[in-house]
Amino acid sequence: MAVVDTSPSLEILVRGPDGFTVWTGPPYSNGQPGIKLERIPCSNAKFSEDGCKLMVMKSDSVISIYDCKSSKELRSFEVPNILGATLSPCGTYLQTFQKASSPQEKNVILWKTETGESVYYLFQKNMTKTTWYVPSIRFSSDEAVACRMATNEIQFFDTGDFSKGIVNRLRIPGVAAVELSKSPGTHVAVFVPESKGIPASVQIFVCGKDSQSQPVARRSFFRCSTVQLNWNSGSTGLLVVVQSDVDKTNQSYYGESKLNYLTTDGTHEGVVPLIMPAKATVFDKKCNPLLELGTGPYNTVRWNPKGKFLCLAGFGNLPGDMAFWDYMEKRQLGTTKAEWSVTSEWSPDGRYFMTATTAPRLQVDNGIKIFHHNGSLYFKQMFDKLYQAEWKPESPYSFGDIAELVKSVDSLKIEENKKQGQGSKSSNTSAKSTSANTPQKPAAYRPPHAKTAEAIQAELFGRGPTQEMSKNALKNMKKREKQKEKKAAEATGGS
Repeated sequence: MAVVDTSPSLEILVRGPDGFTVWTGPPYSNGQPGIKLERIPCSNAKFSEDGCKLMVMKSDSVISIYDCKSSKELRSFEVPNILGATLSPCGTYLQTFQKASSPQEKNVILWKTETGESVYYLFQKNMTKTTWYVPSIRFSSDEAVACRMATNEIQFFDTGDFSKGIVNRLRIPGVAAVELSKSPGTHVAVFVPESKGIPASVQIFVCGKDSQSQPVARRSFFRCSTVQLNWNSGSTGLLVVVQSDVDKTNQSYYGESKLNYLTTDGTHEGVVPLIMPAKATVFDKKCNPLLELGTGPYNTVRWNPKGKFLCLAGFGNLPGDMAFWDYMEKRQLGTTKAEWSVTSEWSPDGRYFMTATTAPRLQVDNGIKIFHHNGSLYFKQMFDKLYQAEWKPESPYSFGDIAELVKSVDSLKIEENKKQGQGSKSSNTSAKSTSANTPQKPAAYRPPHAKTAEAIQAELFGRGPTQEMSKNALKNMKKREKQKEKKAAEATGGS
């Protein structure tokens, strides 16, 4: 009896100047993605954290909510002068931010996506221009906990009934940043900056009405301007990147940064011992090094959702080197490059790794690349202009074991190779045609003086970038040697 695969299919949201569309994800039977949702004009689009709903900003006043399973529009909201919007993790609520004309105007509204009714209002002074990275009301992944940061306190809500208002308050004088643990929402981390000689601190509190106001973990810092708070999956540990604008030891022009790790059970509160010179290292929960990934031009680590593979990469102002590792077997699978990548992420099933070069960060060479788990290129498509490319979220547990998934991909590649080997001359002609139509990577820009400079270098040092230059250099070198011999002979004859 054949086993029926009940795993969800992969999908990719692709947005350009004319709007967004939703592609079917790999593997592709004919080498190209299918279209699940035709192009819809918009200025922004974003999936809910669980991938069940899609929020689409169609104009400066209209937001539509789509059901990702049926691709049907569920509801449309008209919100004048909207500057930002976000969905709650399960898509139950839509949170919008409008331009306020006065402090008395409550410009943050929480809407119920199912009914379209507004359930809570509050005032927020400002937000980032591009995206609402930090919404006013935070939710845990299961939407069981919701909270917001206010002056000197954290306020908690009943997620089933926001009409109750604030149901619990956690008093923290001077609090400047908050991060609620996601899965589960059992703890909240807070940052209090340095003030009047008292060092800055990061503290972890237990969420809930009956919880004590004392932190379960705490770490203090001097020379701290900003922090980044990152919870692990399971809400048992918190990574804290502490940064200062000035390095008083004068070792770095860019300031000083340290990595700290705190656990909710209080077993570890300290600095992660980073290795110099800079190396990529995997640590255990007690900050002991487990695996050295070596040195290189890297600034990015992406863990596979299944925890088996990881990609070590150098993006941004680095040349795009990528190294793929099998963490379980402690070995490197392959290396490659994805130059000019702006975004990068593993597919929810853990088999593919997608990079994208997008505007406005880069205005040229926009495109999408999809790699296998070992770094081999699977798919590539270039765009005149690309704004966004991202996987539709799915739970990693919805897919089978990663080893079996990888085997299924390998078997698919073998079948494709067999079909290609059985093709006729017409298939070879078609392949040549396809290759000719494939967008070629443009040549790197070379300033006008570069060629002349290389020629001079070749003549001086007897080497150059091409074989032709090497021949010219060799000819010039022989000419100079003959001239030296002639002068030497003349000098000898004269004496």
